[in-house]
Amino acid sequence: MQFVSYDINLNIIGKRKIAFYVSLSMIIISILTLVIHGGPKYGIDFAGGTLIQVRFQSSVHVADIKSGLDALGIESPTVQTFGGKDDYEYLIRTDKDIGTEKSFNSRLEQALKLAAGSQAEVRRVEMVGPQVGKDLREKALFAMFFALLFIAIYISWRFEMKLVVSGLMAAALMGGVYFFSIFEVSIPFLIVVALLITLVLFWFLKLKYAMGAIVALIHDVTITVGIFSLFEKEFTLPIIAALLTIIGYSLNDTIIVFDRIRENLKKHHRKPMEFVLNRSVNETLSRTLLTSLTTLVVVLCLLVLGGGMIHDFAFAITIGVIIGTYSSVYVASPILLAWQQRK
Repeated sequence: MQFVSYDINLNIIGKRKIAFYVSLSMIIISILTLVIHGGPKYGIDFAGGTLIQVRFQSSVHVADIKSGLDALGIESPTVQTFGGKDDYEYLIRTDKDIGTEKSFNSRLEQALKLAAGSQAEVRRVEMVGPQVGKDLREKALFAMFFALLFIAIYISWRFEMKLVVSGLMAAALMGGVYFFSIFEVSIPFLIVVALLITLVLFWFLKLKYAMGAIVALIHDVTITVGIFSLFEKEFTLPIIAALLTIIGYSLNDTIIVFDRIRENLKKHHRKPMEFVLNRSVNETLSRTLLTSLTTLVVVLCLLVLGGGMIHDFAFAITIGVIIGTYSSVYVASPILLAWQQRK
């Protein structure tokens, strides 16, 4: 099945400068959003504290819920609606650990009933200590960084047969990151510096395919994180899982395009690099769009019908599929052309 004709000849690579400015604008907006908000908005998994999900039998006011919480000594909580309009469910967050002994739920339900005038049911209580949240946050960053490094090794081996060079480079970077983490250097700052050094090494070691793929993946993750920050959505462990899923999905599309580029470089070895890249992207366009659209249909169903528990996860995947498809066409391949122009 073909979504578009196999012999279509859109001038995709010729529009790379427009795509470059679009990508640069989205990345700048994402970074500015993170700076304005003081970084990502961490959920309880990473920030620590207590989360309580409560359901009422009828509509209540947030001020009444806070009044009931204050009666139990829970100060400065944040209360927000959860689920559909007629569910009457609320999420209560506080950055302090709350004793969750067996009688806590019944005391909380009684206090909320008296304050809000509606029967309350405590659906769940989650508590994470601040040190545990910090450890989870650092491990999540390490997971994403090392995922990108191992992807670079795989692509360097598959497309350029430079497994040893890329492996030694990755080992040195991994060792350096762990070494500096011992001295309590800021992990986000350390990861950003390590990624910049990685891209510089790719450039000088002539790992052009790995560089194209990693730039596209960094592009996808940065914009997805920026959109989450723009909408003030929380970063939790499921969102990290979504970001890793986006990395894998985007990489799959990029490898398909790279495979076709490698084939066409042999078939059209007398043609300019721009022609080969444009021909390859056009030949894989049908497959790329079909895969993305079928995935998007499933994810949109989760987003609309999945409920509040997986809404943010589905939202992240939705953004990732759209941005990942765009980067496979307009970001990864033009990196190879920039490499050719550099030579």
